Amino acid sequence: MNRKELDPEKSPKAAFGQLLRRLRDECGWTQDELGERTGCSGTHISAVETGRRPPTRRFAASADRALGSGDRLQRQSQAVRQTALLEGFPEYVRHEGRAAEIRLYEVGVIPGLLQTPEYASTLGESTVKRGVTTPGQADERIALVAERQASLIRTPPPLVFVVLDESCLRRPIGDSGVMDGQLARLIEFAELPNTVLQVAPFDMGVRRPLSLPVTVLTMPDRSLMSYAESAQRGHLERESTFVLPMLTAYHQLQVEAVSQAASVAMIDQLRKGTRDD
Repeated sequence: MNRKELDPEKSPKAAFGQLLRRLRDECGWTQDELGERTGCSGTHISAVETGRRPPTRRFAASADRALGSGDRLQRQSQAVRQTALLEGFPEYVRHEGRAAEIRLYEVGVIPGLLQTPEYASTLGESTVKRGVTTPGQADERIALVAERQASLIRTPPPLVFVVLDESCLRRPIGDSGVMDGQLARLIEFAELPNTVLQVAPFDMGVRRPLSLPVTVLTMPDRSLMSYAESAQRGHLERESTFVLPMLTAYHQLQVEAVSQAASVAMIDQLRKGTRDD
C-alpha cells in the first residue's frame, strides 16, 4: 500500500499527523482500528494524519486515551489551533526555545522577545479593532509572547543580539505610559550579561544591508537557521547556502549600527520625551 510521506516541518497540522501516525504504527493498528477506538472512521483518521483535516481538542484527547500517549497529542494539537499565528511561526518558536544564539533584526515594531505585557496587549487590541483577529486569537498571541520570553530564562541562557531599526523606537504604540515602559524595558535588556542591543538609525541610508526583519538562530550543535516572514507565512531556512549570506549581512548590519552605549543613550533620550508628553 502506498503511504503519503509526511513532513512534520511543513506545518503544525503535518507535525500532528506525523505524530499520530507514528503512535498508531507503534500500536500496530490500522486507521480503521484506531477509528473504532476513537469513535470515528478510518477515513477521518487518514485525513487528520495527512493534514487534510485539523484535529479538534476532543479528537486529540480521545486519541491520547486510545493510544496511551498521555497528553502528547493534546499538546501537539495546541499548535494547530494557534490560528492567529502565521504558518511556520510555531515551528520557529520551538527552535528558538533551544537556540544557543539568537540574532534579531526588526523594523517598525519592538520584537516579541522584548515586548512588555502592556505593549503586547496594545498591539493585540489593535488587531481586534481592525477585525484582523478575534479577542481569543489576540490573547493567544499575547500568551505566546510571555511563553517565548520565559523560555529565555534557562541555564545557560542564550546569547541574544538585537538590532532595532530606529522606526521601532519612534513608532508610538499606545499612550506615553506604554511607550515609556517599553523603552525602559529595552534599557534593562541591554544591561543583561547575555545580550547586545543596537539601533540602526535612519541615516544609515544605503549602508543598511538588510531591509526586512530577519532572525538567525545558532543551535547547540552550531548549525544555523534563519527565519523570515511574508504576508502569508513564515519561512524557516536550514540550508547553509542561504543562511550564511544572511548571517554575513547581519554582521555587516551590526558594524554599521550605532554602539550599544550610543543606542541606550538614544533610547533614554526618547524616553525623556515620552515622560514630557
